[in-house]
Amino acid sequence: MAVYTKTGDKGMTSLLSGERVEKSGLRVEAYGNVDELSSTLGLARFFCQKQSVKDEILKIQKLNMLIMAELASNNLTEPYVKSEVIVELEKVLDELTAKLPPLNKFLISGENSGGAFLDLARTVTRRAERSLWRLSKEEFVSETLLIALNRISDLCFMLMRFEEMN
Repeated sequence: MAVYTKTGDKGMTSLLSGERVEKSGLRVEAYGNVDELSSTLGLARFFCQKQSVKDEILKIQKLNMLIMAELASNNLTEPYVKSEVIVELEKVLDELTAKLPPLNKFLISGENSGGAFLDLARTVTRRAERSLWRLSKEEFVSETLLIALNRISDLCFMLMRFEEMN
């Protein structure tokens, strides 16, 4: 089977339901930004040295797959991303906070490749979050998705700090 279908050559794409929508639409932009985040996290995971950081990044990448699926579905009866995800993300954030020294200054990433890519992932997450907020002004977006992306941004920051800590 060919990887190309030619069905998107005129600026249209399909949602999971099969509905055709414009590639320039807010929904497509939103899940495209989350897709870009997953790729950026893949780079971070490759370059990170700490296995615990790699493990957390992989969990975020798997969560992003669910976020993208939910965004690409326009007629869900049951959300893909449950509110328990927020509790899990906050638990990891609390664990990292306990391990790290208090933050009393602005940080510049780049002590190592993994940390630098995690910081890049943080900024990509923030862009994805903004695109979801724009979409939410036009269409329904689960509050859980909005909160999850906010926590993922925080988690990328904390993982960057942990990865760059000696």
